[in-house]
Amino acid sequence: MAKNTPLHFKVNYLKLLKAPVVTLSNINSLPENSGLSGAQLAVNDANSTGKFINQMFTLSQFELNAPKELLKRIDQQFKNGVFVFLVSGDSDVFEDIDKWAKNKPVLVFNVSESEDEMRYTLCLSSVLHTVPSYRMKSDALAQWLVAKRLSKILLIKGKGAADEHIAHAFSLAAKRFGLSIIDERVWDFNTDLRRSTQQEIPLFTQTSRSYDVVFVADAHKDFAEFIPYNTYLPRPVIGSAGLEALAWHRVIEQWGAAQLQSRFRKMVARDMNELDFSAYLAVRSVAQAAQQTGSGKPAELIDYIHSDAFELAAYKGRKLSFRSWNGQLRMPLALVQPNAFVSESPQVGMLHPTNELDTLGFDAREMRCQ
Repeated sequence: MAKNTPLHFKVNYLKLLKAPVVTLSNINSLPENSGLSGAQLAVNDANSTGKFINQMFTLSQFELNAPKELLKRIDQQFKNGVFVFLVSGDSDVFEDIDKWAKNKPVLVFNVSESEDEMRYTLCLSSVLHTVPSYRMKSDALAQWLVAKRLSKILLIKGKGAADEHIAHAFSLAAKRFGLSIIDERVWDFNTDLRRSTQQEIPLFTQTSRSYDVVFVADAHKDFAEFIPYNTYLPRPVIGSAGLEALAWHRVIEQWGAAQLQSRFRKMVARDMNELDFSAYLAVRSVAQAAQQTGSGKPAELIDYIHSDAFELAAYKGRKLSFRSWNGQLRMPLALVQPNAFVSESPQVGMLHPTNELDTLGFDAREMRCQ
């Protein structure tokens, strides 16, 4: 390679297409370019620095209809010299990718799937997770409840598999932080809540025991937004509506985040969402490793990202890093309502032997890898 030829990093964004989920409202549907736009902004940022350090990033997108097609495309691209893959798909896809990636010098980032089993029992050794898990979000909310002395929770969950995963994650968080779930309800209404909210929800949330807060597990926001202000007892709502725990939201402005928000809006004329931010973090992780090591060799970059030396500045007020035991990016989570930042977890006073960020999500001693 000529002395002045820049190190070229090819990044692939692969998205597994899914049938749309039918919900009562499409207000909360994500833009189709979610995720990809975050990756593109990260490439732009990396190249702004890269022109001074002789590094260049390019981004290619692939949309696939089936897991086998996605795996085949990754294999083809790897043979063409690509070793950085950002994947938006479900847990089955990542299991297949992890098997394929064994003993290969590749970086695979999960930017979309929050399912806990991927971090808890499967422990995919070749996959790094830049999207927070359901357990991390549940722990973030549970810590806030402890701080506010709200200990009795009514839990409402949908009938979908993801809803069950969210509810289970919160039950584990409640146990960890000494909270009590006084009742659990499964949402099974099929009426048009836009017309019957004031009649149906108060009856549905009436219980024999008093509660301090309502936790809603509704992955697709089918019914969650109808719960606030309609409960039998006038109580705050958290989880999938009301107060949410998120890696990113348009109201985050501290630690230079306002500048990131502005660059993103200028690029795509919309707000950055959590999927965008997860993809942004994945590309920035590679760019940070390349900058610190000065290397374009996959093995060296992989070793550095997995090492204790790796730190990523990401508009969070502290440096982020990957957990050695499950590949999860440890990070603070913002607690937000639709139009304002409320708090951040870990909450003040939450202690941990090595890193208080590990009070969010599965700690090393909790792992049950198979």
